[in-house]
Amino acid sequence: MTLSGISSMATKGVLAALADAAASAGAPTIAFESVGGVLAADRVAAGEALDVVVLASGAIDRLADDGHVDPATRTPLVLSQVAAAVPAGDDAADGATPPPGPAFAHASELRAALRAASRIGYSTGPSGTALVRMIEGWGLSDEQSDRLVQARPGVPVAASLAAAEVDLGFQQLSELVGQPGVRILGVLPDDCAIETVFTAAVATASGSPRQAAELIAFLASAEASGIKAEHAFRTP
Repeated sequence: MTLSGISSMATKGVLAALADAAASAGAPTIAFESVGGVLAADRVAAGEALDVVVLASGAIDRLADDGHVDPATRTPLVLSQVAAAVPAGDDAADGATPPPGPAFAHASELRAALRAASRIGYSTGPSGTALVRMIEGWGLSDEQSDRLVQARPGVPVAASLAAAEVDLGFQQLSELVGQPGVRILGVLPDDCAIETVFTAAVATASGSPRQAAELIAFLASAEASGIKAEHAFRTP
């Protein structure tokens, strides 16, 4: 028996690697489908026959409040940091892991970079929502509104950068690493960091809730921590 799981695009790579590790360790096997986070939540809410759901914690909480996932099974899996990136130049390694440290020393440098950019890419997911709120909090909405380019659902900001549709982009670091046509500047500085915790839960529509809970326990185990780090995630 293979469990079915759904997630947002941010955790696609790490969940595939974790699923392989789970199978090798004798845990229940699972096949994850990764789609836009909004679409994933809609499918869970529609009662699709799924076993495990992995989404941003806020989305999981809303699904739990509405009875679509078992609240008792909510388990934080990974913490993802938002990074800044630009189109890769001829001398840049596409999607290379950025050097240690933030892309900017302070929030003031990030504000200056936003003002200097002509087109700014951001996602439909929680990282994009947080970025827009931060810009609003800085009183830059009017100045930036015609420069902000939201990626289509399920389309990574990296694709917009590679196509030169934007000259500065922000997305989960895990979604930028390894992508062609992208040079990662680094994560955002501490005074304006955007971090998202992705949480797993058993769907109430699951036909195998015990096995799904067992699988989640493996995903949250110390045995899985190295895989998470390899995919640019931290343990929450």
